[in-house]
Amino acid sequence: MSKKDKQEKTGSLSKKLSRILILLAVPIFVLAINSFFSQAHGLLHQKAIDYTNSTLATTMQRVVNYMTAIETAGKSNAWLLESNFTPDSLQSLSRRIVRLNPSLLSCSVSTEPDVFPEYGHYFSVYTINEGDTIISMIEPEFEYFERTWYKSAIRSEKPCWVDPFSDFNEGAIDYDNAVATFCIPLRPECANGKQPAATSKRPIAGVFSVDFSFNTLAKKVLAADRPYPSSYFILIGEGGRYLIHPNVDLLFKKTIFTETDSIEHPDMIKLGEKMTSGEKGFMHVSYDDKEYHVCYAPVPGTNWSLALVSLDDEVLADYNHLTYLVVLIIIIGLLVIMWITAKVVRKNIQPLNQLLNATERMTKGDLDEVIPHVDRKDLIAKLQNAFRDMQLSLISWKKEIDHTLEEIKQKNEELELSTKQAEESVMRRKMFVQGVLRQIQAPLNVIGGLTKVLRNSLSSRDSDKSVQKLLKQEEMQNLTHTMKYEANHLNRMILMVNDISQKDAVSEELYIRKDEVSCNKLGQECVNYTLSHYPDTETRLETEVPDELSIRTNHLYLMRTIRELLYNAAKFSDGKYIVLRITQTESAVRFTIEDKGPGLSEDWQETIDLPFKKGTEQTEGLGVGLPLCKQHALGLGGDLIYDESYQDGCRIAVELPKE
Repeated sequence: MSKKDKQEKTGSLSKKLSRILILLAVPIFVLAINSFFSQAHGLLHQKAIDYTNSTLATTMQRVVNYMTAIETAGKSNAWLLESNFTPDSLQSLSRRIVRLNPSLLSCSVSTEPDVFPEYGHYFSVYTINEGDTIISMIEPEFEYFERTWYKSAIRSEKPCWVDPFSDFNEGAIDYDNAVATFCIPLRPECANGKQPAATSKRPIAGVFSVDFSFNTLAKKVLAADRPYPSSYFILIGEGGRYLIHPNVDLLFKKTIFTETDSIEHPDMIKLGEKMTSGEKGFMHVSYDDKEYHVCYAPVPGTNWSLALVSLDDEVLADYNHLTYLVVLIIIIGLLVIMWITAKVVRKNIQPLNQLLNATERMTKGDLDEVIPHVDRKDLIAKLQNAFRDMQLSLISWKKEIDHTLEEIKQKNEELELSTKQAEESVMRRKMFVQGVLRQIQAPLNVIGGLTKVLRNSLSSRDSDKSVQKLLKQEEMQNLTHTMKYEANHLNRMILMVNDISQKDAVSEELYIRKDEVSCNKLGQECVNYTLSHYPDTETRLETEVPDELSIRTNHLYLMRTIRELLYNAAKFSDGKYIVLRITQTESAVRFTIEDKGPGLSEDWQETIDLPFKKGTEQTEGLGVGLPLCKQHALGLGGDLIYDESYQDGCRIAVELPKE
């Protein structure tokens, strides 16, 4: 390869590495900035919402306090009017009420028809505060009973607020003279000389109303602290009518619905519906090509709704500034990443040219010319030194390979010989065990036959009297029981020896799980089998699984395992408490054998893991019971578990998978 080709190859590699690093770094950088930006946007937006809600709540409290003062002035004096319900008293009391409550603009007391006939069909007292002068008068007769403030109190029969200027339906409305009215129905003890029945509710004899200047309330609201320069408050009443708005041309004449095109601005219509229905919340609305953030809440005790309107650009000003900052950071960050990547790659790619020349010689089989060692600490230098060490190792390994191959060949020959000897040893052991089985089987048959003959002789009514003379009935039964026990014991040992003889066979072939076994049925069979051999024990089955629960396993080896554990429990415990408990988990079934007695010795783990290891030298048996149970449980895909926490005896569980 020419020098020019090598330079082109190195330059191409440098560009590729730079692109790869940039492609890896840029998405991570952009995702990190985007994550930061998203979290910042959420925090700033929530902060703006909390800020506007707090400002709205403060202004709402100011409105409520002002209106509460009006309500208090009316409710606290209504009882005086009811107690002194005469024309002169009503006029003097109304004057006193206005004089003692500076927040009131005026008040009036209007009676039902013919309450005071000497004053005409209708009677109404009106008092107004005109600054330095308080004027109180008996009004000329007019049809006040048709006015909203009067009808609302009579209809509701309880104190209520009335929208300002709801009485006026025609002509221009003077915003400066607008009043809001709080009406209270009066129920005097005696009206028109008539006493109510003792059990009846006192009738309404008139309406007491207190008024305040709505212009004063509007000034308090509009003069409230605003969170942003362009923010303003609006108050709408029943039907969406504007009661407070910076644009006085809309007041009392226009509604939020009549001033909005439902097709172009459906969000404004939705806002009006939410406010007039008494809801609380915030919305984004579009109006006059601008986006607004509106927080709204109902005024307690009225059908009014107060809202704070702010421009989105002002609400999210910090967010917009953050956007510009993030864009600038991204641009600068990308430029810095590209510059650093290019510089680092150029610096570290140059030593690869030297390593390329050395590796080309190695590919041609030239291992004698060793790659030079470098003292730099960068990654390329470490790579070159690693190649040098690899080359030296190859040279050393090449010398050892032939020697190693010869040793392997010799060891293989020895391994083949050892394998052959092991197979012969296994075969001899198997033949020995089978011979033992044949030797045991013959006396077993004799014992079993003799037991049967003796049992039949004892149960037969026509048995030989000479035999009964020779052996007493009790002795014959003891003999029969002993022979049966020994036969069963010998048969059990044959099964265990047979299992031991097959231990070196292919276990997977022995434990083929081909049987569908009912858990409860198998447990009952094993308990019955134990009781047939140990009828004096109290052996029982306790199950927590349904009868239809079955598992796929090997019936023969599972039955042998549980029988062996029950046999040990009956043999080595006191026989008064032997329980086979069947439980289940989500994935397994557990057969737990529990007894009360001496339990296992401290070296129980060694007893289970090592066949032919008995608990003590005086213990009966071959010492293979628990190891075989462990082997069977593992072969069936489960395990044998000994509960060390159980101190009253022995508790061992066989756990098998459901599938």
